[in-house]
Amino acid sequence: MEVKIADTVIALVKGDITEESTDAIVNAANSRLMGGGGVDGAIHRAGGPKIMEECRKIGGCATGSAVITTGGGLKAKYVIHTVGPIYKDGDHQEPELLESSYRSSLDLALDKGLKSIAFPSISTGAYGYPVEEAAGIAIKTVLEFVSAHKGLALIRFVLFSEADLKTYSQILAKLTK
Repeated sequence: MEVKIADTVIALVKGDITEESTDAIVNAANSRLMGGGGVDGAIHRAGGPKIMEECRKIGGCATGSAVITTGGGLKAKYVIHTVGPIYKDGDHQEPELLESSYRSSLDLALDKGLKSIAFPSISTGAYGYPVEEAAGIAIKTVLEFVSAHKGLALIRFVLFSEADLKTYSQILAKLTK
């Protein structure tokens, strides 16, 4: 599914984010930037040791913030590492922190002059964020961002499962009516 808002295409696909050829891919990282499971582990494995080398130099990243490294051996030139919140019950600033993860990543891409970025579904794996709630926050944040900022030609959500793709598609359709 694709929609165009202002000068930006927002696309949803099922796939493997490590295969994306956008200018940057976003890594759902941990605060130590030391690799892990899920998307984080896959990106570090596919991108090689150069990414970890830069992460060590950066040292860490606060929840809701983002940092950028090389893409190493990936097709994407950069990896934007963002730390989403661990979901407890939705009453511990999780929505605000998740929104901040997306916004910080988009700000960083724009500041770096990038034209395209690919996101996973941040915090919905090991961090336990309910997909429907997370998708609503992600899409709303992206729509608000592209309405207020020019420069990004493509924002793609690369979703791991057919169920996640369906959820994101329904929410994007609802929010862009």
